[in-house]
Amino acid sequence: MIQLRRLIGSPPLPTPGFPWWALGMALLAGWGVIQLLNLILPPTWLAVPVTEPLSLWGIALTITGVCWAITRLYPRPGTWSRLILLAILLVLAGRYLLWRVLGTLRWESWGLAMFSLAFLALEVLSSAGGWIQLFLMAQTRDRRAEADVYSVAVTAGKYRPTVDILIPTYNEPAFILKRTILGCQALDYEPKRIYLLDDTRRPEIRTLAQELGCEYLTRPDNRHAKAGNLNHALPLTQGELVAVFDADFIPTRNFLTRTVGFFQNSQVALVQTPQTFYNPDPVAHNLGLSGVLTPEEEIFYRQIQPMRDGVQGVICSGTSLVVRRAPLEAIGGFVTTSLSEDYFTGVELAARGYEVIYLQEKLSAGLAAENMAAHISQRLRWAQGTVQGLFIPSNPLTIPGLNVKQRLAHLEGLLNWFTAWARVGFLLIPVLVALFNTLPFRATSAELLYYFLPYYLAQFIVYPWLNGRSRSLLTADLYVLTTCWPVSVAVWQTLVRPFGRGFRVTPKGLSNSQFTVNWPLITPLLVFLGLNFACFVWFMLTQGWQWVWVWSIYNLIMLCLACLALVDAPQASPYPWFPLQKLVQFRQGERTAWGVTEQMSELGATVTLTQGRLTREPVTVTLPEVGLTLTAQPHHQEAGRVTLAWTNLTLEQERRLIPLLFCRPGQWQERQVPGEWRSLGWLLQSLVRWPLRAQLRDRVPAHRLR
Repeated sequence: MIQLRRLIGSPPLPTPGFPWWALGMALLAGWGVIQLLNLILPPTWLAVPVTEPLSLWGIALTITGVCWAITRLYPRPGTWSRLILLAILLVLAGRYLLWRVLGTLRWESWGLAMFSLAFLALEVLSSAGGWIQLFLMAQTRDRRAEADVYSVAVTAGKYRPTVDILIPTYNEPAFILKRTILGCQALDYEPKRIYLLDDTRRPEIRTLAQELGCEYLTRPDNRHAKAGNLNHALPLTQGELVAVFDADFIPTRNFLTRTVGFFQNSQVALVQTPQTFYNPDPVAHNLGLSGVLTPEEEIFYRQIQPMRDGVQGVICSGTSLVVRRAPLEAIGGFVTTSLSEDYFTGVELAARGYEVIYLQEKLSAGLAAENMAAHISQRLRWAQGTVQGLFIPSNPLTIPGLNVKQRLAHLEGLLNWFTAWARVGFLLIPVLVALFNTLPFRATSAELLYYFLPYYLAQFIVYPWLNGRSRSLLTADLYVLTTCWPVSVAVWQTLVRPFGRGFRVTPKGLSNSQFTVNWPLITPLLVFLGLNFACFVWFMLTQGWQWVWVWSIYNLIMLCLACLALVDAPQASPYPWFPLQKLVQFRQGERTAWGVTEQMSELGATVTLTQGRLTREPVTVTLPEVGLTLTAQPHHQEAGRVTLAWTNLTLEQERRLIPLLFCRPGQWQERQVPGEWRSLGWLLQSLVRWPLRAQLRDRVPAHRLR
């Protein structure tokens, strides 16, 4: 397990404890309401209108077929297609919840009643955020057409406010910072000034800033971590707008021309753009599914943020954003009372009446966490920072100035972290069923076909369609499962001691040469795996075939996949390779050859020769399309293909190479994940092929440069 360094933070704030008495009163009131409803509306009121299995299957499949047909007729959600499917899902969810509350709870004994209520609570906790999303997605907003209009004045030079670009850094390696600085310098926009904010006061980073020609700022302490670093820089800079990039995020050339134009509207205070990544996230990498799975953040930036923009509840994500200086200074700078300084800064701006908007256009790319320890540490920081919002003045549920829809959007985000509790609970349900030797609800087969089946089949069809096919239900559950235990613990600890942990920086630029088991992370899942396997055997020997078998088998498969995802696979190099086809000319003395690049990186390139042949001597490589000339050493020439290693790169050459690799407008495209059945197939393949995954993994071929 990689140990992360902790920044020096402020002392814990004196805040009231979590109002457990209020939670207890709410639970008691909820139990009383359920009892009252059971008296007023007996279960017979919810009787299934037909009992023939074929008719019930027909109803479920008809509803599912209608949903499927709409998603095929309209591959991209439009206003009416989205509204129709949202209405169908809300009706199905409402009738399912009504049936669960009024017709399935068990009151035969106190213990069984608690078991039944706990199971219902898990379902509600896991689904409540999704129900809020269904309500809010009716107003999803896409601002790309607005960006086209607003950018006209920027590209024409009629609207060019000064921009200060702030790059906060703590312990990131110099080669990562160099990429980011060169990318910012390559932006097609003036006037701009670039500031490197070094919170570790490293002499080599000061030297790097001087060599590259950007401003270098530091401070005597690390108070308030990243937020404090940014706030320290604000009075030392003067630009009308402030752009912020994390140390590993590199903008495309048109980042500012696409975002700055929005500030012609005086009410706009902040423009947030998506985060995307030029390396696979560790879950996909460890399972050998880098070409299949999209990063976990994709669903947030392709579904949640457009939904939030429709109700003016956009989350500020801390990087790849532009903010107007005046309103930022009016709220006292970036919020320092939470680890999620970016999120609550956006909340404060929105509460003051300013617009915080979202442009769904990939205009930058960064490094995803490179191992599971870093991945989960990052999620724990986000969870802790969000839950801390319940204890600070910037609490989006209580702060004056927000409307009901905005608060609902923020409530959905808060509930997202509590779903980890529900996922842990669902892992234990088969165990509790075995211990109690009974189910936590009562339902006939007809009721399950009538209430349960249409609701869940429709979700399988509509869920990936609504999120732009960025995530399937199965892969979403896998990602939740890998983090559910540590996130559950972190949420609980934050409720008990909101400010007990300080800011932890996600390490970057990592590599490893062998498989590494994250035992502290994998051990809880192994315990759940053992319990579910024991229950499966018990069900098989004593109960015969029941639906609980299906639950146990699903848990076993997903737990095995989650355990494999927590075993870090080798990553030989922190330098990414990009598929890039460019014409190249080679010169070795008097000899000339031509070729086309297949892939390129900061280390070299692989080229298909179209004319001539190279020797093992150093070669001059020219890319005439971009006016770039490099020197290289040929390696592994065979079958008309050659691998090149760049040699003696100068700063001017890097100023052309880095933008070519990372900063081309439009190069970061949205990928689509397979549907539910194909996702299941890929996941099962990953599970079956695990003994051979070192050979089958989609990694850099052995002949490539490390």
